[in-house]
Parts: sequence; C-alpha cells; structure tokens
Amino acid sequence: MNAHITEGRASLGIELGSTRIKACLIGPDAEVLAVGSHEWENVYADKLWTYSLDAVWSGLQAAYADLVADVGQKYGVTPERYAAMGVSAMMHGYLAFDADGELLAPFRTWRNTNTGVAAAELTELLGVNIPLRWSIAHLHQAVVDAEPHVPEIRFLTTLAGYVHWALTGEKVLGVGDASGMFPIDSATRDYDADLVARYDALAAGRVPALADLLPRVLVAGADAGELTPSGAVLLDPSGALRPGIPFAPPEGDAGTGMVATGAVAPRTGNVSAGTSIFAMVVLERPLTEVHHELDLVTTPSGDAVAMVHCNNGASELAAWANMFTAFAAAAGTPATPDATYAALFTAALSGEADAGGLLVYNHLAGEPIAGLDEGRPLVVRTPDSRLTLPNFMRAQLYGVFGTLALGMSVLHGEGVALDKMYAHGGMFRTAGVAQRFLAAALDAPVAVAETASEGGAWGMAVLAAYAADGAGRDLDTYLAEVVFADAPIVTVDPDPADVAGFSSYLDRYRAGLAVEAAAVASL
Repeated sequence: MNAHITEGRASLGIELGSTRIKACLIGPDAEVLAVGSHEWENVYADKLWTYSLDAVWSGLQAAYADLVADVGQKYGVTPERYAAMGVSAMMHGYLAFDADGELLAPFRTWRNTNTGVAAAELTELLGVNIPLRWSIAHLHQAVVDAEPHVPEIRFLTTLAGYVHWALTGEKVLGVGDASGMFPIDSATRDYDADLVARYDALAAGRVPALADLLPRVLVAGADAGELTPSGAVLLDPSGALRPGIPFAPPEGDAGTGMVATGAVAPRTGNVSAGTSIFAMVVLERPLTEVHHELDLVTTPSGDAVAMVHCNNGASELAAWANMFTAFAAAAGTPATPDATYAALFTAALSGEADAGGLLVYNHLAGEPIAGLDEGRPLVVRTPDSRLTLPNFMRAQLYGVFGTLALGMSVLHGEGVALDKMYAHGGMFRTAGVAQRFLAAALDAPVAVAETASEGGAWGMAVLAAYAADGAGRDLDTYLAEVVFADAPIVTVDPDPADVAGFSSYLDRYRAGLAVEAAAVASL
C-alpha cells in the first residue's frame, strides 16, 4: 500500500499524444507510482487528419482504467482522489464549438497543411510567423473559405483545452498551449492585444471577436478549476473517482516536454521525438527577424521560446522496425519490439559516419520547413553507396533529425546560445544511440534523464504537483529543487567524426529534397 495514494497526495498527469494516450501518477517528489496507456491513431477523412471525440473519451477512459489497474496490482488499492490533476495534449489544431457546446466541424489536428493561404496572410498582417498548424491559421482558413459554420463559432480551443473544459467546466488554457493558438505578449503573458485588434479588424463581420472565442490564459501554478461530478464520471465511469480534485492549467505537449526535461530556463532547450519531432530553445532576447522555420511560443510560465517543429518524427522509423520484427518472426526467431529496436539501434553505432551515402526521408505528411505540402517516405542511394544494416539504420536515425537540423541552423544564424539540449521520447530508451546522433545533428551536448521515456504525461503530472505545492517558487526553481535535484542524467558530447558525418549527410539531404518534391508531384 502506498500512503501517497491512499492519502490523496499523489498527482495525476494525462497526455493525449498522436499515437498514445498516457496517464502517469507521481508522488510528492515526482517519482513514478503507476502508469496507464491506450493506443489510438488519427484518421485521414475528407483530406483532413482528425480524431473523433468519441475516440478521445473512449481512449481517455481506457488509459485511466489501465492506470487504476496498475495501482491495484502494485498497491492493492483503488485511487479515489489526488492532490492535483492535469491534462495535456498535442498542440494547435482546430476545435470549434457553438453556443450549445456542440462541435461544429471535425477536429482538425496540427498535422493538416491546408492552411497555407491563411498562414501567409496572417504572417504578413501580424508581423510574426504564423505556422500552418496554429489554431488561428485554421480559423482564418475557415473564414477565407467561407465555411458555413464560421458565424456559429462561440468557443475555439485545443485538444487539451477541450478535455479540461469537459472535466472542469473551465474554458482556460495554459500559456504554453495558448501560444500555439495565437501570439502571446511576453510582458503580459496573455494574447498580444495589438495583434488581436489587427485580426479582429481583418475578420470583422465574418467571425466573432477573438476575446469572445479564445480560452482564458493561465500560467503554470495557477488555479484552473476542479474536477466536477460529471467530469469524474466522464473520466472514470466506475464511479470510484471523487470530484473536487484541483486542476493545473491544461498544457500542450511542447510545454510538458520542457518540464519533463527540466528545460525551462534561458540557454536551455529540449527535443521531443514522437510522431512529430520538435526542438524548444528558451530565449534570452527576441529574434531579429521573422523566420518561417521558427515558431515563437512560450514555456508553461510564459517565457519566450523559439520552436522548430517538424511534422514528421519517428513514425517511419517505427514502420521499418515493425517490418524487422515481422521478419524475425518469419525466420523463426521472434523478437519483442523493444528487442528489435535495441538490435537495430545498436547496429547503427557501427555504421559509417555519413551513413555510407544512404539517404532517408521520413516524410509521411507535409513538412513546411522542407517546403513540402505532402510527404512521400523515401530511401534513396547512389550506385556507389554502401547498403549495410548499420548504414541503413544510421541513415534512418539521421533522417529523423534531418528537417530538425535545417530549422536549428536558422537559430544558429540568429546567434542563439545553447548550453545544453535535453531529449525525451521513446526513441531515447536505447541508451547512447539516438542521443549520440542528435548531439551530432545539433553539434551540442545532449542530456537524457531517467524520466525521459515517461515523456509528457509525467511532465503534466509534475505541473499538477507544482500547482498543488509550488507556492513561492518559480517553475525553474521548483524543477531544480524538487524534481531534478537527484535525478540521474546522462550527457553525451558531440563526437567530431559524427558531426562531420552528419554534416555531409545533411548536405545530401538538402540537395535531395528535389527528389522528394518530385515524388510528391509524381506519386
């Protein structure tokens, strides 16, 4: 039996990722007590990537039930209350509701790239980069296209904001997640009032004022409401979960990634690798120019962050790993997925520094940084390249970091200083492989904490604990003193041979984008 759980001193974080919904329960010192998860997948319908709201709730209930089962197996109890809770999810996208709280159009996720006209018009109007996936770009594209539901919109939010609203009745959003809806003023830590006024003038008569549509912005540690009776039943139909549990502000997966790695102070950053891959670097000063490769978002406390977001992360790598797992079974030597990954990643270590002349594009979806509206995964090689398993796997891992490196080079051009990059995500579970190659791609030290594979759900649980017990300390201090004070962290410095090899690979990668564009046009 665990006293933290029975006495309601544990904190719960739930994150809705692109392929998995995960719940994580932690004690007061941030140790993991139990986890639960549920696999799900987006659907491509009517040329848009989406998830149904039914899938949201069935998945949340399944992940929470899995966590409760883990608690029961480990401690012989059923949790009824927590010190605090919090929800995070993939950022951006479009969830528009009418005055009765009814969804007006299918959920449009961050993965959609149909907002080019709107994003370009807004970037020029507002003077800041508005990426294709931002909520305001989705809204304005619907305005430009004169979609019939637009005049009926009364609330616009993200996936985390929607789930939080359903569980607490509060239409609020953490500042980090809100910064992917509309630009944030770093002084007020709220939507930029001048830019709001510019947009309202542009869209006047076509859509209600943004102040009436967007969620209220909250910083980390703020009171974001509490679990309602209906919310408790919605999450836990068994009826065991009690209402009244305080909630942290709902956050995006970028914010929880920063928390999960302890990278919320200037000159630090983190890379989160999953279905997408993105880097966050906390800024010391504003950037000098607008760059389409960079988003300006914030930490969960509202500090300015430059974000390099790539739509395509480790999904193509996972597809190849699954094929090798199937081959092992067909050959009569079945292996678990984890064993397959370990074997393939270990093989990559003995590959040539430049991956033997092989080239991999992991683009399942469009990739704005690479100038691609659609994706076509490719493995390309010249006749004199060396096709071996080590080279192939090194090329696969380099390919995950390829577009990210293109975006990070823009930050380097701005003179942004980076003392250390932290990494998290499942691909870093095999010690010293992906971490080493990321260090080569960034030419900077990369640190991985023991908690890295727990990812955003753990980070959201930490934000919930901070909301319950962080009074008097800023988030950076809380993380340093409570969460990471004794946490095992392994840091890998870039190897000069790997740096040179990845640089050669990236030169071919840039040149080969013409091949990728031709594949999109032809296939």
